[in-house]
Amino acid sequence: MSAAELDAIQLTIALATITTALLLILGTPLAWWLSRKNASWPALVEALVAMPLILPPTVLGFYLLLLFAPDTALGVAWEKLTGTQLAFSFSALVIGSVIYSLPFVVQPLQAAFQRVPEDLLKVAATLGASPLDQFRSIVLPLTRRSFVTAASLGFAHTVGEFGVVLMIGGNIPGETRVLSVALYDYVESLQFAEAHRLAGGLVVFSLALLYLLYRRDRRHSWRVQA
Repeated sequence: MSAAELDAIQLTIALATITTALLLILGTPLAWWLSRKNASWPALVEALVAMPLILPPTVLGFYLLLLFAPDTALGVAWEKLTGTQLAFSFSALVIGSVIYSLPFVVQPLQAAFQRVPEDLLKVAATLGASPLDQFRSIVLPLTRRSFVTAASLGFAHTVGEFGVVLMIGGNIPGETRVLSVALYDYVESLQFAEAHRLAGGLVVFSLALLYLLYRRDRRHSWRVQA
């Protein structure tokens, strides 16, 4: 394995790890809020969160690229704050990945939160538990398996991103050249042996992760039925 491939692997792991952490931080309160709301306008927020599931990645990447441009308000503010431009940077990859992978974290958590018995929360409230105490003592223990699923899906989806990261990050070695972009480079330059190595590794990673998740869910279902 070449040094360039090792750099791409390290960059991909760093991107997926940071993105997953941010997704859990941002997605947990959002999923909880959506699970508690039944009005029509939260459905609009839910639709916006879910859009990356059906929106072509290049469309999202295109508009993010326009938003991150150096002459936009966000681009100017970012450059003043950090001294670097936002477009074609690792930070742009993180922001784009959080937006693109958001439904893979929010939806499993929202579904799990909706299954939490409302009566348990009401009883805890009558005993003087604050909303935060209710969440920590009741909701988190009941939904911890969904947090593992959400984090795994968010991480894996970030590893496999291509269209968004290429649009907003380009192909800068050591900065934005993640595994999916490196694979594209190999195919474009007809280096199929190297492309097979990267593609095969991604296939094995994806299959192993999904197998472990499904196996865990099946074992849990058997224990519940028993």
